[in-house]
Amino acid sequence: MSKEQKTALCRILVSAGLLAVAAFLPVAGLPKLFVFLVPYLLIGYDVLWEAVHSLAHGHAFDEHFLMSIATIGAFAVGEYPEAVAVMLFFQVGELFEDCAVEHSRKSISELMDIRPDSANLEHKDGTVVSVSPETVPVGSIILVHPGERVPLDGTVLDGRSLLDTSALTGESVPREAHAGSEVLSGCICQSGVLRIVTTKEFGASTVSKILDLVENASNKKAKAENFITKFSRIYTPIVVLAAVVLAVLPSLLFQMPFQVWVTRALNFLVVSCPCALVISIPLSFFGGIGGASRNGILIKGGNCMEALANTDIAVFDKTGTLTKGTFRVTQILPNGDVTKEKLLETAALAESGSNHPISLSLRAAWGKDILPGRVTELQEEAGHGVRACIDGHRVLAGNDKLMRENGIVFTETTAAGTAVYIAADGTYLGCLIISDEVKPDAAQAIASLKSAGVRRTVMLTGDSPAAAQEAARQIGVDEVHAGLLPGDKVDAVEKLMQEKHGSLVFTGDGINDAPVLARADVGIAMGALGSDAAIEAADVVLMDDQPSKLAAAVHISRRTLRIVHQNIVFAIGVKLVILVLSALGYADMWAAVFADVGVTILAILNAMRALRIKEC
Repeated sequence: MSKEQKTALCRILVSAGLLAVAAFLPVAGLPKLFVFLVPYLLIGYDVLWEAVHSLAHGHAFDEHFLMSIATIGAFAVGEYPEAVAVMLFFQVGELFEDCAVEHSRKSISELMDIRPDSANLEHKDGTVVSVSPETVPVGSIILVHPGERVPLDGTVLDGRSLLDTSALTGESVPREAHAGSEVLSGCICQSGVLRIVTTKEFGASTVSKILDLVENASNKKAKAENFITKFSRIYTPIVVLAAVVLAVLPSLLFQMPFQVWVTRALNFLVVSCPCALVISIPLSFFGGIGGASRNGILIKGGNCMEALANTDIAVFDKTGTLTKGTFRVTQILPNGDVTKEKLLETAALAESGSNHPISLSLRAAWGKDILPGRVTELQEEAGHGVRACIDGHRVLAGNDKLMRENGIVFTETTAAGTAVYIAADGTYLGCLIISDEVKPDAAQAIASLKSAGVRRTVMLTGDSPAAAQEAARQIGVDEVHAGLLPGDKVDAVEKLMQEKHGSLVFTGDGINDAPVLARADVGIAMGALGSDAAIEAADVVLMDDQPSKLAAAVHISRRTLRIVHQNIVFAIGVKLVILVLSALGYADMWAAVFADVGVTILAILNAMRALRIKEC
């Protein structure tokens, strides 16, 4: 509990004691007023000041204004104990709210306590100095010792260690890092010393982006939050006007006692305070976002969570999303008298300038160094393949579209996998089949989404129809569109958008997925291996690249929305009932206090359930 909260608790306890003493003192008239004013001013001076301050700045009709008018009115009609009690319970509700928000923030702060304090920078002369991570440029060499956080994204040069990635991915099982491994900032080095070359500045590193996503998530309000904001602006002035009418009109029209209707109007004002809604709805979304973060799912705002809960069509990229993206050459199919060795060598040389997983698998299969000067005029064509000049020969390496566009007569293969066709000087040399491995939880992800009521699952890929159909068969996807360029994926999503009944969710990981991620109702990026462009364009980031986390994200979002709707129905329902009873004289000030402070406390308790999410 903070110092301010301890002070507030002391004020509440002292005021409650003074109220009890005042209730039993045998005084009447003006002395009685002064006796009750002491606990009232002690517990309510800040509320009265906020009401005056808001009124002076044109922001009347907030909860402080309503509490001030109601309690001052209660003093005016001689209801001294009730006036102090209303202010006392209002402050109890405010303290409870502060504690709940602090608890939620603390939970998220502990979860996101991954910002490194320093980086061990190695200079060229071998000396190591501790510096701020923000000052370390790309390409620098840093050392990370056991127990330290990795301060910047990079590649391991030397060393071997287990990394605790739970703060990023929600996974409790450590991952091994060794020479050549990509490591993300925010992980904790558990065993050996790692020598890392940085690949990103601190501002662009994983830890920095995660912190920014979580800290700014509240800036994107959901429809429910916007509804409550608009509702309060309209609702509060109306109930204040209704209270004035209730206090004055019956006495004028029906010659009824003025004090009776003023008391009812004051009860009406206390009940009308929209604290329960204004506090609990944002707190529910805040808790849901924090609970998702604990499970390695970063949701960028309440609006994203609301759309995710309404998922109708789930669309996936294939490579790197539903499959591991780690390719290997499974078949070499030369044409004519071309040898397998020659075909593989030509393919590896042609793909030597690309970092695409298929290119890397071809070079790995060849396993030899590329001599300088053998490959020139490299040119990559997105969605088609590459052109190159190898030992003076014009070589094409790519898919069937590249062959057709260049008038190459070739034999199209039906083998399962990605086919890379090779041609040199206009002559077809043969093709290589590259296979990708389906992620272990991909089938589970699709099955979980279907059991959650997602109507359609669709795969969009630039891969060959044979490879796409084989992957879809293993995973259980309803619909497949293969051989697509980045623009074709956008067109396919546009068509699916016209057929949806709820939200369309797209999950991808590559740079070419960024336009589709931005176009979908909810774009979901793979955060561990996904490209920066995809993560930037996405609304949700899955930090461990497991597609099954999408089903978990849908579950968390729906649970959060249920809590939000429960609070809306409960708060409005109770308030409407007590408002009517107050107007008819069947509810006194104590019932009004419950309808305000009691409902607020119950709604906050319900909202805090959103933070407590079991590990997915």
